[in-house]
Amino acid sequence: MTRASSFEGDNSPAMTIPRDGRTSTLWNLILNDNRVSCVVYHGPNGMELRIESAKGTILTEPFDMQPRSMARTRALRKSLKRRGWKEE
Repeated sequence: MTRASSFEGDNSPAMTIPRDGRTSTLWNLILNDNRVSCVVYHGPNGMELRIESAKGTILTEPFDMQPRSMARTRALRKSLKRRGWKEE
């Protein structure tokens, strides 16, 4: 008897993909050799937005992929750029 597909009868366990950790970097800005990044993380309490520098996390807040959250990231970026920060 021939199998219909190579997956038929495969009893191996499904692979799990770890979901915790950095999901996406939305932007990076630089000013006088100081760099900040806007990063989305996925953790045990859901998604969160972090503004990070080499010295540590500056801001952490809950994040979802809704227009309001995306507008918040754009507003943060625009605010920093008005203060002299540049695209990296």
